[in-house]
Amino acid sequence: MGIKGTRWGCVMQVCFKVIRQSQTNAWVQTYLLDVEPSYTILDCLNQIKWEQDGSLAFRKNCRNTICGSCGMRINGRSALACKENVGAELARLQSINSTVISAENPANSAPLNPDRKSLPDASELIPEITIAPMGNMPVIKDLIVDMQSFWDNLKAIDPYISTRARQVPEREFLQTPEDRARLDQTGNCILCGACYSECNAREVNPGFVGPHALAKAYRMVADTRDDQTETRLQQYSQGTDGVWGCTRCLYCNSVCPMDVAPMDQIGNIKAAVLHQETIAESRPIRHRRVLIDLVKEGGWIDERQFGLRVVGNSFRDLQGLVSLGPLGLRMLIRGKFPFGFEPSVGVEAVRSLIEAVQDLEAQGNPVSDSLMSEVFLKG
Repeated sequence: MGIKGTRWGCVMQVCFKVIRQSQTNAWVQTYLLDVEPSYTILDCLNQIKWEQDGSLAFRKNCRNTICGSCGMRINGRSALACKENVGAELARLQSINSTVISAENPANSAPLNPDRKSLPDASELIPEITIAPMGNMPVIKDLIVDMQSFWDNLKAIDPYISTRARQVPEREFLQTPEDRARLDQTGNCILCGACYSECNAREVNPGFVGPHALAKAYRMVADTRDDQTETRLQQYSQGTDGVWGCTRCLYCNSVCPMDVAPMDQIGNIKAAVLHQETIAESRPIRHRRVLIDLVKEGGWIDERQFGLRVVGNSFRDLQGLVSLGPLGLRMLIRGKFPFGFEPSVGVEAVRSLIEAVQDLEAQGNPVSDSLMSEVFLKG
């Protein structure tokens, strides 16, 4: 590996593979660097630009995990180049590789490929780190992406406190420490774009505003100084462009460098929507309510009722009922249509868990999607 001194604490050789791109073509360019494990990825990119290739393009600013400018994909996951360092990244890769090798070669079993030669000693290899531009945004050059859609979607949720309906006060709108504390987590967002880059919902649905926007949206919903909560909830629950478009893949939570947990904030908005009686019921809202009701009733879902109550809106949506016909016919032909339903074992325990969560919500404690999912799994 060309290590000078001990591996951790001295200089080591690392091969950086950078996915470079212009508006017409893309290619992989490699750079061999002598670096210390404590160097950040941004330090290494600076070294490449200053010493090897001045044409390499990437964004940077504060170098201290504040501005969010240096977002990029590092070995396949979106992160801040100024936060991730070489030693930790190589350790993460080694852990992943060890897991893969263990999966391919379980204890006391032969390798999946008996013709494969034994793996070379890790000390003989030069470790590699691959750097690529963020996803879900068009590339301008190299690691710089066009973030216009990111900013447009943030603007679409109107992320500003509104007090238009109130009289101008004699002093500031005051909050209790508890009210202010509810804004801390979402207020930590630095708009780096990591969650947006990894969002599966955004990838398949260009109308979805993205986890960054909805995390900011919850900050508006939770802020006691805002007077447009009902209007906001109506806006955020429209179709699949808002909270109901989230696929709950958890990627946004896993890559967020500031622990904002965007998916949890989306779940908080959903809970607020479901408890707002004045919001017109849509299919996504009905889907969530019927799901909970059926699980409470039977421990698991009676699929016959689910389709009729969600898609057919309990026989009030004729178009929805007609759309169920072809599916029901295919299920009958293939012998898969359930004519009966038996509640699951432990349905009383499931019901009590859900009711306990609903009691918490009734007391003003928002319950996220992740907690409700945990309740379903325990049931």
